[in-house]
Amino acid sequence: MSDITHKGNSWEIATGHFAEVQQEIDAVCTSLNIDPYLTSLLKHCKRELVVNFPVKMDDGSIKVFTGYRIQHNDSRGPTKGGIRYDPGVTLDETRALAVLMSLKTAVVNIPYGGAKGAVVCDPKTLSLGELERLTRRYASEISIILGADRDIPAPDIGTDAQVMSWIMDTYSMNKGCTVLGVVTGKPLDVGGSRGRLESTGRGCTICAGLAAKHLEKSLNDLTVAVQGFGKVGAAAVKTIADEGSTVIGISDVYGGIYSAKGLNINRVFQHFQEAGTVVGYKESDSITNAELLSLKCDILVPAATESQITEENAASVKATIVVEGANGPTNNEGHRILCDNGVFVVPDILANSGGVIVSYFEWVQGLQSFFWSEKEVNEKLESIIGGAFNDVLQLSQHKQVTMKDAAYMVGIQRLARSMTARGIFP
Repeated sequence: MSDITHKGNSWEIATGHFAEVQQEIDAVCTSLNIDPYLTSLLKHCKRELVVNFPVKMDDGSIKVFTGYRIQHNDSRGPTKGGIRYDPGVTLDETRALAVLMSLKTAVVNIPYGGAKGAVVCDPKTLSLGELERLTRRYASEISIILGADRDIPAPDIGTDAQVMSWIMDTYSMNKGCTVLGVVTGKPLDVGGSRGRLESTGRGCTICAGLAAKHLEKSLNDLTVAVQGFGKVGAAAVKTIADEGSTVIGISDVYGGIYSAKGLNINRVFQHFQEAGTVVGYKESDSITNAELLSLKCDILVPAATESQITEENAASVKATIVVEGANGPTNNEGHRILCDNGVFVVPDILANSGGVIVSYFEWVQGLQSFFWSEKEVNEKLESIIGGAFNDVLQLSQHKQVTMKDAAYMVGIQRLARSMTARGIFP
């Protein structure tokens, strides 16, 4: 699917996930009667930086890498978004994720806009030294648009707290002082927040509980399957199991495991630490990622990558509730099929907002140099997601639209109001 987008005096074709996001914005803006110029602005990214930079490898050779930092909209505050290290990442994918961040921060009503960053690389093939040199050079290249009051990165696929520490240190060295607020997702020792590591997965669990309550069910009685066992999926598995749900299926990039009686989560984590994968866990049957998506369960959490549920496999999804832990795990046609089949879908811009919410908490704590307990963080997280879920659910019921459409409506209305209030300069 594609959409022609105007860029200055030229035209280019938006592809894949970005085109689908633009189509969704078009449809929602039309239904809301949003001014066409605001629609156009929302469909495009305000600022795009592409950098090509050299890195000295361990063998003495020099390799050139390509990186991106995209800022979509800053009408509600500084832009916010993760940095992804992945060999398949593209400019259009990064644009789409930046737009989703703007919508996500607006849906949960925190004072940010959306951004996203990426480097085209495979971090698994890099030594620790190469990873540090790549990160520091990339951070230097994009530092011209970063800042605690301008644009604040966070971890994403292929990056972690250590990478954020290097970015913070590189930026701080160039500024001549420590700037805690320039990134989030840092270790506690350098201004990180308690509760940040599990926040996205915990947010998925909160949304799963709220969806279950709406359907007059309880998490204690429900079965769950989780696709993906990275930062989001692993945390979702842990927190939803802690709530009493029975996790029957888990998968990662290598494959999946299944037990109709329920998996022993502590033993699965222990096996993962030893083997680097959930595959091979003895008290289970082996399944594929595709088979996991079609397991008969109450709640399915796709927490891997984009476009996992499409028109090709959506009809085979047997879950009652889908909680989108990843960004864009369901494409537009797949989402339509799920909803037509009566599946209650909690969209990504709501379901996985826990990470950016606790990143906001970390940013606030860093600016104030006043840090909170994990209990405080988790309570505030639950309060914000709970309020956002209710806003989206009420609009969904009032307008008789899907939760995804309602979430887009809430986000777009808030963005449109802030853009209108600020006006056009000069």
